[in-house]
Amino acid sequence: MEPEEGTPLWRLQKLPAELGLQLLHKTIDGICGRTYPVYQDYQSIWDSTEWIHVLEDIARFFKAVVGKNLSDEEISQQLNQLNSFHQEAIMKCLKSRKDEIRKALLEEIVDISSAQLQDFDWQLKLALSSDKIATLQMPLLNLHLDVKENGEVKPYSVEMSKEELQNLINSLEAANKVVLQLK
Repeated sequence: MEPEEGTPLWRLQKLPAELGLQLLHKTIDGICGRTYPVYQDYQSIWDSTEWIHVLEDIARFFKAVVGKNLSDEEISQQLNQLNSFHQEAIMKCLKSRKDEIRKALLEEIVDISSAQLQDFDWQLKLALSSDKIATLQMPLLNLHLDVKENGEVKPYSVEMSKEELQNLINSLEAANKVVLQLK
C-alpha cells in the first residue's frame, strides 16, 4: 500500500529503510535544541524543497503525538500507510526519546515568557463613598507585583473590584490546569 500525499510522514516512502532511524533520531536532536540533519546527507533522496517539508513533517508529527500523549495504537493508526520498516523505526524513536521531546516542548512553552513573579503583596480596602455616591461600601483589592523581566525587577500595582478579582482567580486556575496537564 503506497502512502498518500497528506497522510503523516508520507514523504518518508522515498527513504531507504536503513537510513530511517538515523534521520528520525537526528530530527529529534533538532527538536531538542541540538543540530538537525543536513540536506547534503539526503540530497540523493529529496530535492531541497522536499527536504524542508520532510523535516517539518517529522518534527510536527513527533511534537503532536508527544504533546497530545497519544497511545501506541493511535500512533500506529496514523502510520498504517507507511511500510513496516518506517513504522517500526518511528515507534522505536518515540519509545526511546519521548521524555526528551516532552522536555523540549515544555522548554518551548517556558521560553514564551521570560517574566517571573518575584514577590507580591495585597491590601483589602473598603471604599465607603465616592464623589458621585454618598454611601458606596465597595471592597477593593490593591495587588502589588514585583516582576523580574530580563534581569530587571519591575513593580506593578493593580486595583480590582470583587468581580475583577474573581475573573483573575478564574484565569489563574485555568492556567494552572493547563500547566498540570503538561506535566
